[in-house]
Amino acid sequence: MGEINKCLKEWNATVEALGQGKQTIIIRTYKTNLEEFLLYPTVSYTLKDNYLERYQMKHRSFVGENALPKKENDRTEIKYYVQLEKIIEYSNLRIGDFRYFYIWTPEHIKSYLGGRKAYIWVLRVYKLDEPHMAEPNPRAGKYANLKGDVSLEGIMPVLSDDEFLNIVKGMD
Repeated sequence: MGEINKCLKEWNATVEALGQGKQTIIIRTYKTNLEEFLLYPTVSYTLKDNYLERYQMKHRSFVGENALPKKENDRTEIKYYVQLEKIIEYSNLRIGDFRYFYIWTPEHIKSYLGGRKAYIWVLRVYKLDEPHMAEPNPRAGKYANLKGDVSLEGIMPVLSDDEFLNIVKGMD
């Protein structure tokens, strides 16, 4: 299937929610030209004492258990590859319509959007056959390029085709 080195940086709890099929979207204030990428887990949100308050009550235990990515020395484990299925432009005033498709609180989403239009990225997530231990990425920003390519051989979708299609139909 090939190789890839492009990554989107995302909070580890969200990476695991995507990787375990608990959510299939991320919400951004911008579009992207990337059609595929790896999920590079970050932890900046865990530096705040009240970080769990950003998540729906029913997901807080999951978030607590998955707040930090696996690390070996200064390397971070990357486990998931993503294909961007589509981007839905949506009013920030109606973003609560999607609350069943993400683990954050609607209040956190509204605060993040700050009155801007929402871009809902619908993602098809695959688990890598073998996790990749990535070198540190000191570059600031939303994206990262790994120093080496990651093989996509043997990737497996985290949701079956039927499960994924049913979720996407529920967004229409």
